[in-house]
Amino acid sequence: MSSEHPPVGDRFRRFRDGVAAGRDGGVVESAPGGGAVTPGDRAGTDDRGWSPRSRRGGRGGEELRVPEAEFVSYYGRPVLKPPVWHWDIAAYLFTGGLAAGSALLAAGGQLTGRPALRQAGRATALAAVSASTYFLIHDLGRPARFHHMLRVAKLTSPMSMGTWILAAFGPAAGVAAVAEAAHLLPERGVLGLARRVLPPVGHVAGLAAAVTAPALATYTGVLLADTAVPSWHEAYPDLPVLFAGSALASGAGVGLLAAPAAQAGPARRMAVAGAALELTAAHRVETRLGLVSEPYHTGRPGLLMRAARALTAAGAVGAVAGRRSRVVSALAGAALLAGSVATRFGVFYAGVASARDPKYTVVPQRERLERQREAATRPGD
Repeated sequence: MSSEHPPVGDRFRRFRDGVAAGRDGGVVESAPGGGAVTPGDRAGTDDRGWSPRSRRGGRGGEELRVPEAEFVSYYGRPVLKPPVWHWDIAAYLFTGGLAAGSALLAAGGQLTGRPALRQAGRATALAAVSASTYFLIHDLGRPARFHHMLRVAKLTSPMSMGTWILAAFGPAAGVAAVAEAAHLLPERGVLGLARRVLPPVGHVAGLAAAVTAPALATYTGVLLADTAVPSWHEAYPDLPVLFAGSALASGAGVGLLAAPAAQAGPARRMAVAGAALELTAAHRVETRLGLVSEPYHTGRPGLLMRAARALTAAGAVGAVAGRRSRVVSALAGAALLAGSVATRFGVFYAGVASARDPKYTVVPQRERLERQREAATRPGD
């Protein structure tokens, strides 16, 4: 071995002696050539010649503890895989809520003796749940997959429960809607019997659909919040409420459009209640979540959410102000329906945007880690 590179054993002994001397206030470490390095010869050391790193390790300047975890994104690429859903799922969210709200409207018309509300609600509920089923099956890719999901009922799976809710709501809404055509059947024979039986059966089916409607209106909010998408997951307390209010508002919009002003009382009350729930929950989603609220008021989602807020508020005001005007009531109903569409699409696209940008995953993780550190080091804990 050449003289320029002393044996490893000699270097280690000099290093060990330097460490021992450093602890006594003397030499800290050995120079590459064998000489000593004094405390003043090295930048970034304290008055004893120890670097911050060596003080933490306490043994020859080595860091013994595991380095703190750093949440970083690989070359700025998304941390999460963005949802593979397309616009048809956003449409599914809207039509499901519309079906639920319309079923509640129909039940209100049935119980208060308002046939125009009952007929409009039942027809819209059937059309909307049919469209909702189509959009869901279209997203699944094959109709058989919808059937396969009915083979198991899993209470912890929002998708499984949603499939069963849809399967229970659909037939009830269908029977109730078909019963509205009973008066078109002949009065005699087998069809005459159906003419007499269908109305009471339709009443029972309409109430059954109304009982199932709240679950249909809210389970999609639970479904979105059950994912890892930041702007959906963090909004788990508010998304079901937001969707419930949107469903009520859209159902009320159907009543205001279809019923004469004299029969639209329940629809007006639904409009006010639905708008209040929707606007309150939307405000919480847009302001309560910190950084992950940002997608709800920026870009395309922000535009949709602002439009939804304006349309829903205008629809609620029009519902109250248009008590005696069919035109104002109809405009209010159209605004409520448009506001519900904008809400569902805004929430959908906000979640997609939050999954594509890694900061909405990384930064909240860092903040949670920092809070855990503070809680662990707080005196008295």
